[in-house]
Amino acid sequence: MTADTKPVPTVPRSFLFGFILVTTLFALWGFANDITNPMVAAFKNVLLLTNTQSSLVQSAFYGGYCLMAIPAAIFIKRFDYKISILVGLALYVTGCFMFIPAGATQQFVPFLFAYLIMTSGLSFLETSANPYILSMGPPETATRRLNLAQAFNPMGSITGMFVAKEFILKRLNETPEDERRELLETNPESFNEIAQSDLDVIITPYLILGVVVSVVLVIFAIAKLPQTGTKGRQPLDISGTFGRLFKNPLWVTGVIAQAFYVGAQIMCWTFIIQYAGATMGMSKADAQGYNIIAMIIFVSSRFICTFMLKYVSPGHLLLGLAIGGGTLVLGAIFLPGMTGLWSLVGVSACMSLMFPTIYGIALDGLGDDAKLGSAGLIVAIGGGCLMPPLQAMIIDQETVMGLSGARASFFLPFICFVAIALYGLFATRIKGHSAL
Repeated sequence: MTADTKPVPTVPRSFLFGFILVTTLFALWGFANDITNPMVAAFKNVLLLTNTQSSLVQSAFYGGYCLMAIPAAIFIKRFDYKISILVGLALYVTGCFMFIPAGATQQFVPFLFAYLIMTSGLSFLETSANPYILSMGPPETATRRLNLAQAFNPMGSITGMFVAKEFILKRLNETPEDERRELLETNPESFNEIAQSDLDVIITPYLILGVVVSVVLVIFAIAKLPQTGTKGRQPLDISGTFGRLFKNPLWVTGVIAQAFYVGAQIMCWTFIIQYAGATMGMSKADAQGYNIIAMIIFVSSRFICTFMLKYVSPGHLLLGLAIGGGTLVLGAIFLPGMTGLWSLVGVSACMSLMFPTIYGIALDGLGDDAKLGSAGLIVAIGGGCLMPPLQAMIIDQETVMGLSGARASFFLPFICFVAIALYGLFATRIKGHSAL
């Protein structure tokens, strides 16, 4: 076999150690994402909140991404990927440990602030890790390389879901919300004891997570990571870079598509607990079990879809997955009983490769502009900041268009999948893009 016909490696040997180390970050932010999703339901009961109020957990969580993505990208361009990763890990640790004073107050706002600081760190990590992985090898295998790294994100997610189910939701006091409200009026001292006990249950996993991330921070501080371009302290040229980005239609529409994707993902995973409770009368812990099944499907499908990218262009794959996701969401809205619930679980198979595929399409061929281009895609994670409260407002309604609020609320993810399908279709029409 000649050099011309030799297969192009997804991860060259010279980048393998760095690739493995940076890939661990994908699992770390997956854990944070999916231990947090069920906390919307947990805080609602513990602190006697409405669905709309408790959904602010997601607004704070994903708000950190919006807040820090552009500063993180500027930081990377001024310095380098490693330093940005260290800053992200330090903020991650700080947010975890802020749960201690938040729990002592028994107030919701300090928890929201802790989530905001934590995800400011995650924003640094994602803004750094995604383009760093893309740069660790030949451009023609960049999308496959990112998909491979992203395949380990759900492993952290499954672990986070399991911890939430077994070590938080199952250990919370089972006193129903209406009885808690009565207790608050008649015996505030007893209510405070129950609330503090429940908050301690919620806090403990985050503290352990803080210790784990501290160890990872030390490992990255002493590790030698590969250089993939010109070392830091480069001219920023922010206006010039964004000028070029906004003239790139794949990047502009990619940011929009990513916002819709993240919104759909968070809505489908966060409110499966409310859906199962409203339609099937399930407990929070039992409903979280179906979330874990959904994530296992997500992981399996991600490896399958990554393999499919050898034979199908990213745009065509994204289009097919979006059509499948939208169809299954309609099943969750209109099909009765367990059929509807399983339709909602099945959506995860279609969401499995959407994020990295949109990411790879949007950053294709950007070169060093990918650092700020990546930041725009991380800002798009703000879809997870805005859409869950809108869905929660619908859930708080008794009926909408003849459907229960829980069912009708899933029209929002359906709209998101329509937008993603349009982006996939657009990507297939761009000349030469199918060669990715």
